[in-house]
Amino acid sequence: MPETNGTSESGKPLLPTPSHTVGPFYGYALPFPDGGQIAPKGHPEQITLHGYVYDGAGAPVPDAVLDFWQAAPDGSLTGAPGSMRRDPVTGGHLGRNGTDFTGFGRVATDADGHYALHTLPPGNAGLPYISVCVLARGLLHHLFTRAYLRDGADPLLDSLPAGRRATLVARPDENGTHRTHRFDIRLQGEDETVFLEFV
Repeated sequence: MPETNGTSESGKPLLPTPSHTVGPFYGYALPFPDGGQIAPKGHPEQITLHGYVYDGAGAPVPDAVLDFWQAAPDGSLTGAPGSMRRDPVTGGHLGRNGTDFTGFGRVATDADGHYALHTLPPGNAGLPYISVCVLARGLLHHLFTRAYLRDGADPLLDSLPAGRRATLVARPDENGTHRTHRFDIRLQGEDETVFLEFV
């Protein structure tokens, strides 16, 4: 347990707030059933984005949670209202309805630090990309990045040196179908993923 920051005027110890403690506190509550299945199951255009989350020492992070946002294939950013179902008894998530494209996914890494997202090709202007938000042990604030599905001319990518640029570009599968893309996230160290700051 982290140390407290002293005592209150009444002499009671001050408890740490979440920004002073290192979780993860989100592991049981944030992931939901089918969180990584953005595309309707069996959709002929489904693609898979998968990879590993690594810490600064190069070890897999088994308790990270990744949020994904993307444009729909038609370029819209509205998602599908009502596509998440709730349990009427407990109020918990039952998962997706299986037919609507939401544009949002949430995936926890497994014991090996691996994640997989099943979605449709993003239709945003310019190079196709999926926005990623990373929550993990040791992070006091979440991190934002992008997974570009191919390399090419892009204002963000063009502003980076070649080695740093490569950390934002997912690698297509080796059989040439471009249905599966590998995107590893390195939180620190050599080949650290480029993280974005929004102001």
